[in-house]
Amino acid sequence: MSERRDRTPVPATTSVVDPATWDPLGVSGSRHESVLFTDVDLSDLEERGAVFDGCTFRGIRFNASTHRDAAFTNCTFIGCNFFDARFTGCKLVGSTFDRCTFDLLMVEGGDWSWVGLSGADLRKATFRSVRLREADLTGVRFEGATIRDTDLSSALLHGASFHGADLRGSDLSALDPLQCDVRDALIDVEQAMVIAVALGLRIG
Repeated sequence: MSERRDRTPVPATTSVVDPATWDPLGVSGSRHESVLFTDVDLSDLEERGAVFDGCTFRGIRFNASTHRDAAFTNCTFIGCNFFDARFTGCKLVGSTFDRCTFDLLMVEGGDWSWVGLSGADLRKATFRSVRLREADLTGVRFEGATIRDTDLSSALLHGASFHGADLRGSDLSALDPLQCDVRDALIDVEQAMVIAVALGLRIG
């Protein structure tokens, strides 16, 4: 399982949702703390402003779901499917993901700082104007992904692959081009200068 970067233990849950009686249509604006969600189908769900803190999602299908201004803080996602899921202006600070799939994931805005995504396959995912400060992105596969105008400062990027990714406008100050695959990645002039300095080059 992806380990929390600050080494704190995964929050324990104190209650379990019964999928037979829980109505996902009432999620918008609801609040949940330390709840275990399992075998719940959230496919095609459209919600706004829901708050989940310290919750665990096990085997949940988020396929084609839409989340706006929601919070999933310090949550744990295990074996979840995020195919074509969209998160807009959401807060996922401190959450971890283990053995999840992210095909066509779309994230616009919001704060994903301190998330644990180590080893995740994020090919074809899109992150725009997202805060990913100090996120654990060790060994993440971003091949062909779009990561535009995103804050990656102090993120763990060792072994990450950005082959063919669109990185324009993103903060690449934490990127070591000798420890990541950046072949054919698309960057702007300012980013090229940052990478040149990281390589020890002098710009005249």
